[in-house]
Amino acid sequence: MSLSAARPVVSVYTDKNEPVKDHAVPLPAIFKAPIRPDIVNEIHQLMRRNRRQPYAVSEEAGHQTSAESWGTGRAVARIPRVRGGGTHRSGQGAFGNMCRGGRMFAPTKTWRRWHRKINVNQRRYAIVSAIAASGVPALVQSKGHVIDGVSEFPLVVSDKLQEVTKTKQAVIFLRRMKIWGDIQKPCKE
Repeated sequence: MSLSAARPVVSVYTDKNEPVKDHAVPLPAIFKAPIRPDIVNEIHQLMRRNRRQPYAVSEEAGHQTSAESWGTGRAVARIPRVRGGGTHRSGQGAFGNMCRGGRMFAPTKTWRRWHRKINVNQRRYAIVSAIAASGVPALVQSKGHVIDGVSEFPLVVSDKLQEVTKTKQAVIFLRRMKIWGDIQKPCKE
């Protein structure tokens, strides 16, 4: 059970950062869920893998020349060598991954297993655990968020906030709630 579950109720704040008198809401049960950073991290990694795009090198890369091994008995390596004469390229090694201009070892293929199946229950468990962790101020601060001036965590705001339509109004609200510093943090970095 998470640390935020110690409080059964949460105060509701107005858009002016003042608590609404005689109005507290019960803390949702999701904040009482166990916090499992190991499962959250694992599921996050799997979900990130599912956003990858396949990539591969060209099928013909490193093989766009005619080359054949000279065989044994010439006191040189048996790697295939470019045919012809009259240029520096003739006689140079080709095709192998150890050769300049040759193909890579085990060329990448688009049919590699890029994506991973994720158990639905595990995914739900990870989401619930992450939401529960977002209710613990110490864990939120450990991730680098600036929440020093925030009145209460988790912060519950009255429904009047839904009437905000302008960005300027939203900025004023965030400044009043002492959240603006956390929003400006990525801009400064």
